[in-house]
Amino acid sequence: MTHAETTGAIVAHAPGKLFVAGEYAVVSPGEPSVLIAVDRYLTVSLTESVDAGSIHSPEYSRMPVRWTRGQDGLTLDREHHPYDYVIAAIEACERLRAERGLRPRFFDLYIESGLDDPSGRKFGLGSSAAVTVATIAAIDEFYGFELGTRGRYELAMLATIAVAPHASGGDVAASTYGGWIGYRSPDRDRLRAARTQHGVADVLGSEAWDGAEIIRLTPPSGLDLLVGWTGHPASTERLVNGVSRGTNVTGDAHTGFLEASRECVSDLWRALAGRGADAAGHAVSDDDLALDAIRRNRRLLQGLGARTGVTIETDRLRILCDAAEAIGAAGKPSGAGGGDCGIVLAPADADVAGMLRVWETNDIRHLTIGVHPPEGEHHAG
Repeated sequence: MTHAETTGAIVAHAPGKLFVAGEYAVVSPGEPSVLIAVDRYLTVSLTESVDAGSIHSPEYSRMPVRWTRGQDGLTLDREHHPYDYVIAAIEACERLRAERGLRPRFFDLYIESGLDDPSGRKFGLGSSAAVTVATIAAIDEFYGFELGTRGRYELAMLATIAVAPHASGGDVAASTYGGWIGYRSPDRDRLRAARTQHGVADVLGSEAWDGAEIIRLTPPSGLDLLVGWTGHPASTERLVNGVSRGTNVTGDAHTGFLEASRECVSDLWRALAGRGADAAGHAVSDDDLALDAIRRNRRLLQGLGARTGVTIETDRLRILCDAAEAIGAAGKPSGAGGGDCGIVLAPADADVAGMLRVWETNDIRHLTIGVHPPEGEHHAG
């Protein structure tokens, strides 16, 4: 019996996520991406308390501290602890509560994660976003904010950028909306300035979100989604920062990367909307267009890694993707790369069993992951 079942708590579940396309480009406001919510979950249980609140998690209390070796010697991997996001979510909710004039109350949070393996190693399924979304959802119910799906995304996004100022929020959107989504990030500098100037309540639903977009996409009917895990956890924040340091974000090369990413992700949006056509407007099957977009996005990430000196596609991710292409499928790193997961879209007649044998030989773990279904309203604009 779970903690929630024994306490009668308010319980909120949030699914993990995987990027399908548009990584790195999506960090720039308005650039398109595709994500899915996965059927592995983080659960937050909330019970009212008196005098003080508390946060409990059997998983996060034993998280290891990782270190890396750089030019200046040993450094701690300072990717934020999930509790940072929980605290930020509580602070955002408490500010909204105060601005609405609601009576302050205390509560205890109990967090249970199914997004990592039993030893605590990360699969790269977006635990930081999921714990933020689930915490917001539980407190929303506790205080009766009635935020709705869009409001929960926005409040979770404000909490997220308080911890990680440059986070795109794609993982937050996927954990909030479920299913397959197309996503464009808001201008986070503008959001932070608006929150400082106007407060949380006035920022929610305001023009500060102009440019952000979340649309529902349809799963590809003729392609199977497969996920492989390389066994090597990766720090998204460290990798994104490494790419930022290694490239001129206003230079011609980066502009070209954004343009090419926008083109291939837009093709994927069209394919998943059932409007298969290439850039010239010629009719193309939705499945073929989707496969081509995934392969092109992989090549873009390879080029970005080579140009910035950041290892986005590790040896195991390369093997994972090459094995997919060898059977007529398409594969690419999911998210920041550097380890974690790769995703594959495979036609129904592809030799998936053969691909999985290659993965097994190379210690790549096939994760039996499905897509968490869409839920709630959706919003564009």
